[in-house]
Amino acid sequence: MDVTINGARLNVEVLGPEDGPVLIAHHGGGGIGSLAEPRSTFGPLADRFRVVVFDARGCGLSEGVGPYSHEQWAADVDGLRQWAGAERVTVAGGSYGGFIALEYAVRYPQHVEAVVLRDTSADGSNLELAFENARNQTRVEIDWEHFDRYWGGTVRSDAELKELWRELIPLYDADYDEARSTAAVEAGIYRHEAHNACFQENFPTYDLKPDLPHLRVPVLVTVGRHDWVTPVSASETIARLVPGAELVVFENSGHSPQNEEREEFQRVLRDFVDRAVPAGVAA
Repeated sequence: MDVTINGARLNVEVLGPEDGPVLIAHHGGGGIGSLAEPRSTFGPLADRFRVVVFDARGCGLSEGVGPYSHEQWAADVDGLRQWAGAERVTVAGGSYGGFIALEYAVRYPQHVEAVVLRDTSADGSNLELAFENARNQTRVEIDWEHFDRYWGGTVRSDAELKELWRELIPLYDADYDEARSTAAVEAGIYRHEAHNACFQENFPTYDLKPDLPHLRVPVLVTVGRHDWVTPVSASETIARLVPGAELVVFENSGHSPQNEEREEFQRVLRDFVDRAVPAGVAA
């Protein structure tokens, strides 16, 4: 469905009972992401939660209305919370969506019940590690001009973003499956303006580390052992700074344990939310 939030038409899907506690999940990927991933990851919780997934402004099928900033994307999460009629929500996000989930938790702590993070970082230092990991891997030959254009946010078109992502995707899973990765690339929706804003305008100043010790809600931090772009050390930093945070490392995964070790990821996720958000909590 289309829902207008803060002046932008967003593509939104809602799963689960209307009176269930609300979980809002933000997709990763910036301009290469859409609600398809969080729907797959958090959809199984719809037996108890009202799960809200959406394409962020400028991404997927949502309207391309700026600004494309962490502040605005977090404000849109809060707009969805209000639209859903919930005083407090569980907020979730993986990869770039984890940046926005953390941003939301820091900016709107009074409306946060719990936080679920997957393969993300509290600041931009992971990108330096990612470049080193890319230099040291032997899986694919890197076109460094393309690599720098992708991560520098100087992509010139949606079509080019798709092709640059096609070159990078072999790095992401612990065990590369070419057919699965090719299908994922073809299924994607590419929005280069939002992507460029992520890495030109937002990422260079992104740093929530000073704010994390003030979070006072249950936080689950998950990461794949072989994640090249947001390595385990980035998740360890979050878990160290957030009081009482739970860290789970998936030993046989890269950047997407929600897919690579789906059954175990779902078990960990379910165990956490059942403890963090009691069955009696409703919207």
